[in-house]
Amino acid sequence: MGSGFIGGLLGVGGGIIIVPMLFLLLSESSRYPEDLVLLVAIATSLACIVFTSASAAYAQIKGRRVLWDIVKRLLPTVLLGSVLAGYLAPMVPSVWLRTGFAIFITAVAAVMYFDWKPSPHRQFPDGVRAAPIGFGAGLISGLVGIAGGNVIVPTLVFFNVTAHQATATASTLGVPIAASGALSYMLLAPAPNHEALLGYVDLQAFFFIVIGSVLAAPVGVKFAQRLPAATLKKVFSVMLMLVAVRMVL
Repeated sequence: MGSGFIGGLLGVGGGIIIVPMLFLLLSESSRYPEDLVLLVAIATSLACIVFTSASAAYAQIKGRRVLWDIVKRLLPTVLLGSVLAGYLAPMVPSVWLRTGFAIFITAVAAVMYFDWKPSPHRQFPDGVRAAPIGFGAGLISGLVGIAGGNVIVPTLVFFNVTAHQATATASTLGVPIAASGALSYMLLAPAPNHEALLGYVDLQAFFFIVIGSVLAAPVGVKFAQRLPAATLKKVFSVMLMLVAVRMVL
């Protein structure tokens, strides 16, 4: 429920909340070996995001805010990067993966805290020049268990796409990113033999997170209309930095 509430409150993707919280909870239990905990958190997050972000993507498409030309440019390489992440992540040493995720959420926290603004003269690249952007966004999203919004939105804003259109476009790309990444962690990764897992996805956690997120997201949206967004984002960014430190330690 926390991921849905904070996602609705701040407009951030559920993965940036689900992964560190699930990692910390599983770390305190003896459910999985230490080297599996972060992989399970990432894979489970991606599986949850397929369902929790679909309604947001539908609303953005219905509202005609999606930049379909950018979606078409990014989608093939975004999917390739996301699928590759599910195959590569189990081969990466756990401490590297954990440190990389901590660095990533610290960068997200810094962008949120300082409310970064782009130079006004950049334009999104055409043709094959967009391929590295899509591949990088898909690979990072798959490795850290997010739908890509925390990568794609600031990238598009960097190229002077408006915030509303960037969010809408990232939401639309988020469902296929999460779906391809989750399937990769289920089917392509050399999954452990554990009765509670489908590949690396914890089915019990998946079920309760999806139900809680769907119920809590509308509540977060209602609270967001009453509270100052800038202050909330700064508080949340500090919380993310503390989680990053906890994960490294």
